[in-house]
Amino acid sequence: MCGIVGIIGKREVTPLLIEGLKRLEYRGYDSAGVATLVNGHIKRRRAQGRIANLEAKLQERPLTGTVGIAHTRWATHGVPNEVNAHPHATDRVAIIHNGIIENFQEIKSELIAAGHTFESQTDSEVVAHLVTHYLNQQMRPKEAVAAALKRLHGAFALALMFAGEHDLLIGARRGPPLAVGYGDGEMYLGSDALALAALTRKICYLEDGDYVVVNGRSAEIYDANDRAVARKVVETAASGALIGKGQFPHFMLKEIYEQPAVIGDTLASYLNPATFAINLPALPFDLAKVPRFTITACGTAYYAGFVAKYWLEQVARVPVELDVASELRYRNAPLPAGGVMIVVSQSGETADTLAALRYGKEQKQKVLAVVNVPESSIAREADAVLPTRAGPEIGVASTKAFTTQLTVLAALALATARARGTIDKAREAKLSHAIAEVPARAAEVLAHDKQLKLIAHVVAHARDVLYLGRGPSYPIALEGALKLKEISYIHAEGYAAGEMKHGPIALIDEQVPIIVVAPSDELFDKTASNTQETVARGGKVIFLSDKAGIEKLGDIALTSVELPAVDPFVAPILYAIPVQLLAYHTAVIKGTDVDKPRNLAKSVTVE
Repeated sequence: MCGIVGIIGKREVTPLLIEGLKRLEYRGYDSAGVATLVNGHIKRRRAQGRIANLEAKLQERPLTGTVGIAHTRWATHGVPNEVNAHPHATDRVAIIHNGIIENFQEIKSELIAAGHTFESQTDSEVVAHLVTHYLNQQMRPKEAVAAALKRLHGAFALALMFAGEHDLLIGARRGPPLAVGYGDGEMYLGSDALALAALTRKICYLEDGDYVVVNGRSAEIYDANDRAVARKVVETAASGALIGKGQFPHFMLKEIYEQPAVIGDTLASYLNPATFAINLPALPFDLAKVPRFTITACGTAYYAGFVAKYWLEQVARVPVELDVASELRYRNAPLPAGGVMIVVSQSGETADTLAALRYGKEQKQKVLAVVNVPESSIAREADAVLPTRAGPEIGVASTKAFTTQLTVLAALALATARARGTIDKAREAKLSHAIAEVPARAAEVLAHDKQLKLIAHVVAHARDVLYLGRGPSYPIALEGALKLKEISYIHAEGYAAGEMKHGPIALIDEQVPIIVVAPSDELFDKTASNTQETVARGGKVIFLSDKAGIEKLGDIALTSVELPAVDPFVAPILYAIPVQLLAYHTAVIKGTDVDKPRNLAKSVTVE
């Protein structure tokens, strides 16, 4: 969630630190700050709000120095303001922190009793004072940090800078990711490879429990038991160019329009263009013998897993357990011998999903990860990885990551069905061809952008919005409601259309738009009946269907959006796009910060 950048350089580091922070804006934040060493003394500049506010302060009062740390904060403890912004510092150490220190109050009380004075409401400041406490006992920085880490409970990534030490940074990781970058006479710390991509492509990822002592030439890594360890240095694929919006006003819209291309890129990894056969990489388990899949994820990725549950059960005829990662990890669910856990994450760093993965491994499950970042923690800890090829997704609200996740999961469902013999060659060929056509059909869906922009004016004035769908369209209804909530701040709920009469119908009146996701499938007539019931109660229906579906429903809807006629198997991938566009245009009309909506972070690396 928070963003960390640290540099020991040969040149002035403040501009490089600011650039690194800008590359981390997609993670979400509410304040930012920089600290450097100036003649051995720690100097800081911090600002509430956007990085531009921090830049303005630096214009007024520049910071020099060749060693520094910088941070974007997403508030957990303490309101967003300058005092609570990072870096936090004493006269001896400055720290930046991503995560939560669970026992900070206990440690803070001890340190106050010992004479320390705190200025912020944060849990993070306790780290600076605790390390200072050990430094005051004549410990060297490495020993002081090692002693402090043993006192801290919770999840954290840390970077620390020390007064008088112009050739030293220390980083530590327990939970949230932290990467070490190797440059030409320079060394770096960062929350992810994207933060450091403009500086280096040589990256080492700390393992859980590691801490690292960095100078301008090298890095020494230690595990939680203070033993020196070696970690692999890899060449990251992250682009060194600062990612731009091109001709688009927002990253979100750019990423929506990238979907035909990135779905195609993802398909190229799994679909043989000559035979139209789905080919997965070698897996450490036999798809034909899996007794049950357990799918877990958070947010939008969970809804991708929800669609996959329908696909795997209906097409491959294999039982699927589905739960949000934050619940699965705590309910001590019994998982069957020989089972496979599928974890889905854009960043590969989602804290609850990573914890669920580890629970699955404790339960002797093989873990299959669907991730967009091949160097991520989830990818490294899984037994096998099915990568999406979405490329960097900067907008906080997930769009192209979602449809590429669906693409990968559709390929998995077909491969599983073939392995289990639940699908004949003719049906497999038909569905494989349907998947192959998705990029072209996605481009056709984008042609409805102007119409959806007009419809958004109806939605933008609503207080409540309902989304309805049946079968695999039900998770798309849930995802549509989530998108609207995330970026327009309008209350929205997604429901299985058949459940409408069991409560939600009480909400319907002339002021409530109802978005109905209804491709022509075996459940269409049921969904159409539910739609009729909403219209009878004054609901303003926005109907998403194909030509046949719209003709069947007639003209009872306020408006209809005609989507391409496709095999129902791939419809969820395509129907995700109009609900994304509708949410986007509604948010623009309302004037919200589309790419960085309030209170949200791109990568949720704490509970």
